[in-house]
Amino acid sequence: MKTLNKFLGILIVLGLSATSTLMAQQPDLQFYRTNDVKGRNVFETTKADTIPFDGLKVRVGGDFAIEFQGINQTNSLDSLLDLGTNLNLPTANLNLDVQLSDGMRMHLRTYLSARHHNESWVKGGYIQIDKLDFIKPGFAAELMKVVTFRVGLDEINFGDAHFRRTDNARAIFNPFVGNYIMDSFTTEAFIEANAQTNGFIGVLGISNGKLNQSVVVTPTTDNKISFYGKVGYDKQFNDDLRFRITGSWYMNSGLSTGSYLYGGDRAGDRYYNTLISLAEAASGVNATSAFANARFNPRFKQMTAIQINPFLKYQGLELFGIYEIVSNSKDQGSGSYTQTAVEAIYRIGAAEKVFLGGRYNSVNGKATDAATTQKISRINLGGGWFMTDNVVAKLEYVNQQYTEGWTGKYNDAEFKGIMIEAAISF
Repeated sequence: MKTLNKFLGILIVLGLSATSTLMAQQPDLQFYRTNDVKGRNVFETTKADTIPFDGLKVRVGGDFAIEFQGINQTNSLDSLLDLGTNLNLPTANLNLDVQLSDGMRMHLRTYLSARHHNESWVKGGYIQIDKLDFIKPGFAAELMKVVTFRVGLDEINFGDAHFRRTDNARAIFNPFVGNYIMDSFTTEAFIEANAQTNGFIGVLGISNGKLNQSVVVTPTTDNKISFYGKVGYDKQFNDDLRFRITGSWYMNSGLSTGSYLYGGDRAGDRYYNTLISLAEAASGVNATSAFANARFNPRFKQMTAIQINPFLKYQGLELFGIYEIVSNSKDQGSGSYTQTAVEAIYRIGAAEKVFLGGRYNSVNGKATDAATTQKISRINLGGGWFMTDNVVAKLEYVNQQYTEGWTGKYNDAEFKGIMIEAAISF
């Protein structure tokens, strides 16, 4: 046993040393959001051309996260699993960012460990182009001072919430443990143009609306292109005050595409095994129903979604909000859901390494115009500490309730308790 402990100790020291060495050797990349505390509150990457190009560079990074969960759950039927207090399965990402040429870089993220799969698989990736010098030096230089192109199969730039959410193990930008109830995150094949000038932001993009890519056509196939975009304003008025507001939209009329916007996160929900019934557990539930219960997916097929996001930072006070409406077509029943979220964070000290905050999040609406109104609400209270630029520890209390219009296992359902999370990103 002593030999084993000594061996494990050596492995830990070597791992920490290797990580420190790797982080010290990380190159600076152009037009890049750093994967540490300096990337906090960064949305679209800047157009400031401050990093000179001096050849191909490869930045190898990673994310690691583990949670300690102490959640209890109940419903009116007393039919939910009993949840214990213990550690959850750790998650991990491998990130590759490559400076390919002047103004062109590639991003690739692989989920090494996630809730849905034991094996590793590629989450997605894209090429980002901020200069067209690969065509000809100085080609369309004035245009490219304000325009960025992204092409790939990765998360699309719908709304601002996806910049603050946890992406499998990348939890460093999320001030809480969980993401939002109606979690607008999907990985689709896309082409996107982003313009930024004098604080004004404009995004136009198209995707094929598919989470799982395939050329197979069936009698029920009705694939359509998704159209999405964003307009907004983001201004740092002085050292103390920053204000940003954006409005985004997403539209798809296909019956076999477009329904993934709120169900495209294959990494799974952060609140493990919540809202699983005893009957489901006995029969063996699949990954989707087991791991996404704390979130809500309207599953609309012909979808139109609009998300408005205000963001205000004054000294250490930080406010972020969501007002979001998603609706179905008349042919599909005219269903509609509205999500609201308000979070307030106070970051303490000049370095803002300690923070406290709260979030209120609710979803209400109908699956069809004739259906009963349903409502879900969640409260998060907590805080955290950036021990270094790359390491954060968080503590939160969460309470989620299903208060109107729910039947079966969701009737008067509630889960609440404590979550502790430690995360490393570099």
